[in-house]
This record gives sequence, C-alpha cells and structure tokens, in this order.
Amino acid sequence: MLRNIFIKRINSGKTQRGYPPIYRRVTSSRVLQISAVLLIAFLLIGLAALSFGSARIDLTRVFGCLFHAMGGSQSCSPQDELILFSIRLPRIFFAAITGAALSLGGVVFQAILRNPLADPYVLGVSGGSALGAIIGTLIGAGSFYLGIPLLAFLGALITVALVFVIAGGGSGRIPDNYLLLAGVIVNAFFSAAILFFLSLADSMELHSITFWLMGDLARVSGSGIIPAAFCVLVAFVMIYSQARGLNLMVQGEETARQLGVMVEKTKYTLLIITSLATAVVVSLCGIIGFVGIIVPHMMRLLFGSDHRLLICASALFGATFLVVADTIARIIIAPAELPVGVITALLGAPYFIFLLRRKAF
Repeated sequence: MLRNIFIKRINSGKTQRGYPPIYRRVTSSRVLQISAVLLIAFLLIGLAALSFGSARIDLTRVFGCLFHAMGGSQSCSPQDELILFSIRLPRIFFAAITGAALSLGGVVFQAILRNPLADPYVLGVSGGSALGAIIGTLIGAGSFYLGIPLLAFLGALITVALVFVIAGGGSGRIPDNYLLLAGVIVNAFFSAAILFFLSLADSMELHSITFWLMGDLARVSGSGIIPAAFCVLVAFVMIYSQARGLNLMVQGEETARQLGVMVEKTKYTLLIITSLATAVVVSLCGIIGFVGIIVPHMMRLLFGSDHRLLICASALFGATFLVVADTIARIIIAPAELPVGVITALLGAPYFIFLLRRKAF
C-alpha cells in the first residue's frame, strides 16, 4: 500500500530538490541497451584518443599496432609501440577508472545527502588525500614503492573517520546537514595545513605538488592502475546492489524506512565505500574537480533519476568524459601538457551556469 502511494507520488514528478522523476519505465533491457551504447561510445573515443598527443599517430597506424599486438601480420614501429602501449593506453585506461569512480561518488553523495551540489569531495576526501601526498613528497616517500599514493590514501581514511566522529558525536544517527558541515570543517583545516606545508617546499617540490593538486594523470604507473581498477569495480558492484535503497532515500529517510530500507546502515556503508574508492584514484592522480557534479546531472537529465540506470550510465559516461578532458589537456598546448583538473574546472563553470539557468537547483 505504502509502496503504491510512493510510486504514484514519484511518477507525478513531485520529487525533492529539483530531481527528475525516478520511475521512467526502467527495465533490465533498457539498462543494458543504454549501457551498451555508452560503452561503444567510450571505446570509439578511447580509440580516437590513442592517436592524439604531442606526437600525432594517425588511425591507420593505431589500428596496425593494435592488430600487431593481437598477433596480426601488420607492422608497428618500435616508437609507435612505445607511445601507444606504454604511455597512452595506460593513461586512457586510468582516466576511465578515475572518471567512473568520481562519477559514482557524485551519484551516491547526491542521493544520500539529497543535495545536488554534493560530489566526492564534500566530505573532505580530497583535502585529506592532498595533505597525505604533500607530506609524502616532503619526506621523500616517492623513493619507495607507492609511497606517496599510500600516504594520500591514509590521509583519506583519516578524513572519513574524522568526518564521522565530528558529525556523529558518538550517536548512531547522523543528520545529512551534519555530514556536510563536518566535511566543510575538515576541508578548511586540511586547506590550512596544505598551505603550511607548501610554504616549506622548495621550488622543485612546489612544482610537483602544484601539478598533483590540479590533477595529473601523467605519472600513474601500471603497478597502480590494476589495484585501482579492482577497487573501483568492487565499489561499483556494491553501490549498484543498493540502487533500490538509493531510489527511496532520495525521497527522504522516513519514507525509505517505512519501505524497509535500513537507512543508517546503508548510509554508512555507501559513504565509506564511495569515499575509499574515490581516495584510491585521488591518491594516484590528485584532485580532479567537477566530474562528480557534471556527469550525474547530465545523466539524470537524459535518463531520469532511477539509480538502476543512473549508476551504470554515470560510470560509463564519467569514464568517457575524463578521457576526453585528458585528451584535450594533452593536445591544447602540445608538446607541453595541462593538468586534467584545469580542463574539468573550465568545463565545470559553464555547466553550473547552464544548470542555474534551468533552475536545476
């Protein structure tokens, strides 16, 4: 009875905070069809991205090298093979992983906090990761295997713990606005700490740290990509298993409780999973902003707010979006490169204006 009333209310379009209606005849076949289209688009764009860079490689040579790598008879020069398989392909793969993780973070945070401005950094994960990486750079942790990423990841873990302690104060139930305020507080503290450590860095360290803070995919090695891919895949599976709960929580916690969702357990679980998945990629590539806001909003406008479809669409389009942004960053001032965070920030500001004009907030 309650569920029928709930679905009728959602289908009438009376959702909270400007979200589009959730139930738009979303079926398993529709999810698979849209996911297949987005996956094909990602593969085509990823293939095109292989040919762009400071050294242009036309698509015929790209195809030749790909067939050569698969055992074909086509030839591939050693220089093309080095550029494609040692530099560009791992970078495109990691850009896709990072874009998917940040987009999933935006979907989850916006649903749980019922705030369309929420993104993976709303709980201070970026500040904690940045502080850990800066400390690692200053103490020379870069000379150890994954030294700086591990310290950045540890900073993110401490951040998540601090946010929950500040927001919860030992109680079991945490209001959404308390989490937001706790994230702002922790971020403010870490921003001050980052400025302090930047003042201690020498010129070479300062350049390295500055690039990391703006988001830099160029330094990621193959040894870091595989663990990141595994973590993001596990996070995706766990988040998708809670799609129904997210659909209900968007409408309010009381409504979700009445329909059988264990709200506090779901909130804790998803916030921790999403924060840690985000921390994994941020610890490797730095702070890349706006992806977690832009991508979920675009997919919500196109496909509606049903998380059974929104989660898949956001992950796939987020991967494509960051591959495109990174490709632009590689070619816009070639042979030099821009940090990809600069491109996402430049794209994010006009998109905010677009959303405001549509009264999306």
